Amino acid sequence: MTLGAQPELLVLGFLRNQRLLQSVQEVHSITVDWDVGAAAVKTHKGIVDIRARTAKRVVTTGCGQGSMFGDLMAEVDKLVLPAASLTQAQLYGVVNAIRLQESTYKSAGSVHGCGLFCGEELLLFVEDVGRHNAIDTIAGWMWMHDDATEVAVPGLERPGAAAGMRGDDKVFYTTGRLTSEMVIKSAQMGVPIVVSRSGITQMGHEVAERLGLCTIGRAMNRRFLCYTGTERLQLQPELVPVSLRGA
Repeated sequence: MTLGAQPELLVLGFLRNQRLLQSVQEVHSITVDWDVGAAAVKTHKGIVDIRARTAKRVVTTGCGQGSMFGDLMAEVDKLVLPAASLTQAQLYGVVNAIRLQESTYKSAGSVHGCGLFCGEELLLFVEDVGRHNAIDTIAGWMWMHDDATEVAVPGLERPGAAAGMRGDDKVFYTTGRLTSEMVIKSAQMGVPIVVSRSGITQMGHEVAERLGLCTIGRAMNRRFLCYTGTERLQLQPELVPVSLRGA
């Protein structure tokens, strides 16, 4: 179930976030066949123990219920997030950039949007029927780029070669709730700061605390709540309007 704007990137990001692939360099090609509603992925050496690794299927929360394979929490403690911080001014810039972004949600609703930022600069904005599709597409896009060049996978039409974009200076934004799955996916992308206009679930909060990931919710206009990783957010009290101080 997808709007289908960037299906190859969605497939690539899905495989990345399921930990079925360790590098984009493992992929030979991705072919999407809309007639049968399927994508065919050809790897260079196959995926070891794919039957065992996909035997346990978990239906994810949220719109357009997707699937995650294996134990969601099995490798959480192996994830190490880089040192990173976000200023309050940059947070306001992120929220304002989303406010100005033309979107299907504004005109019709019924979708979720996710954005990838470097500071307050919007690098990519993706909308889909569910937030999992949107973040998976961003994960695929990050694997196809780095700071200098891009990589080539047939079906994706990207020149050059790269190992993937680093996430330590990035911020992930989502319109959806900060569930444990969304927190884990952001951490797997190496992005240590997540912003949402919605709230956070109990398990999302617990996982974010374990990872030291900064989660910021209810971010609209100049209001926000920083749930976890407060040391990563550099507050600037002088930026808060007098009418909101103490609110």
